[in-house]
Amino acid sequence: MTKSGTPLVEMRDISISFGGIKAVDHVSIDLYPGEVVGLLGHNGAGKSTLIKCLSGAYQADAGEIYVNGEKAEISNPRDARSYNIETIYQTLALADNLNAASNLFLGREIVGPGGFLDDSAMEAETRKILARLNPNFRKFDVPVSALSGGQRQSVAIARAVYFNAKILIMDEPTAALGPHETQMVAELIEELKAQGLGIFLIEHDIHNVMKLCDRASVMKNGELVGTVNVNEVTDEDILSMIILGKKPEKLVA
Repeated sequence: MTKSGTPLVEMRDISISFGGIKAVDHVSIDLYPGEVVGLLGHNGAGKSTLIKCLSGAYQADAGEIYVNGEKAEISNPRDARSYNIETIYQTLALADNLNAASNLFLGREIVGPGGFLDDSAMEAETRKILARLNPNFRKFDVPVSALSGGQRQSVAIARAVYFNAKILIMDEPTAALGPHETQMVAELIEELKAQGLGIFLIEHDIHNVMKLCDRASVMKNGELVGTVNVNEVTDEDILSMIILGKKPEKLVA
């Protein structure tokens, strides 16, 4: 599957070191609209560090980032947001005591003519975006602490999408979720793809990558082992890339 057109994101030749150790060593990856790219590797492989250069949490020592073909300057998370890059962390960063609408607009509240919060407008917008992402979501009036893991993911994703995310970074979105909840997140991801978003998925679980991703990029010791089309490989192929640090023979051109 050869991609054509301009990538949503291109990270070219990214390197970053901590205390003389190269955490990421000349790595290049890209992402296209409506695509999910999985990033795999052992702990310490460099996948999270690489993605933190895109989210603005770290600054690369070398290399360039392009968004929609234009060179991007990303020094902090605010810069990343200005390029419509949003991150959904495992911790989800939701305020447990607030409901879905209050979380969606936290820090970006809708204010009415008198300077008061327009709660009804915020709830209406929340219902609209969640109806698009997760039609079964019903719990608008309870604090998010009362929601299931999959429902909490729905709220976090809705917040990113409502504020115009085009590039979504998801850090192990199904970790600690049961089968039903995992399926809910899988359906959310399919919906986001249909809407043309690009998603980087940081994942440990190869089965999730095979199920959710279009391509998989494997890292080991800070280097990119390779990027493969998921429909052309098996679980064992990806596992051998993670462990051995090289592409399977059948994929070496």
